[in-house]
Amino acid sequence: MNISIEWIYKIPKGAETVFRSEEMPAAKGLLFAEDLERTGRTKSILFIDKFDTQWTVKEMKGYLKEIETEPHNITVYFDGGYDRGTSTAGLGCVIYYEQSGKSYRLRRNAFAEGLKSNNEAEYAALHLSLVELELLNVHHLPVRFIGDSLVVINQMNEEWAVVENDLSNLVNRIDKKLRSLHIQPEFELIPRKENAEADRLATQALNGINITALVDLDAEKG
Repeated sequence: MNISIEWIYKIPKGAETVFRSEEMPAAKGLLFAEDLERTGRTKSILFIDKFDTQWTVKEMKGYLKEIETEPHNITVYFDGGYDRGTSTAGLGCVIYYEQSGKSYRLRRNAFAEGLKSNNEAEYAALHLSLVELELLNVHHLPVRFIGDSLVVINQMNEEWAVVENDLSNLVNRIDKKLRSLHIQPEFELIPRKENAEADRLATQALNGINITALVDLDAEKG
């Protein structure tokens, strides 16, 4: 999670002013905050994220300790496949994360009906990944979302306007979920061949093969 530090600085003669830092990772921000406290001239310190949620130094220490045993360092690959003949879709997502000093990979797919285009399938796959993150109790964290859909990545990065009503509804639904989980998203476009794992899950879902699999990557290597 990236945060800004806001602190009230008081000089010996009693005058005060407020400073606010640039954004930085929360752990780095805590180091600066602790150093500021040692000056003896800091009246108060707050950490503020992009959603304007605020933490005291004590609360931030507790949060950073908590996430050591919760999923963090999260990367999500997502993909959607669409069958025009049946108006059905296969959704796939792969979530890589660390927890309690171990590395994990969660694979999940789903079959979907009632969608009208491949773009809708891609958005539905992205939403599926958010549902899985919520089940993992992911919140107040940065997450990388990686996909091969030029439309989805550029629209979620607000580089392209969302014109279609159906897509607009899906984008609003995803934005609402991101806000509710206080996830700071980073959207990255990759070539289709580099998204093979999520693509395969989407294809398997279209073929009626349901997959939910969690793997301890460290144990797998061993």
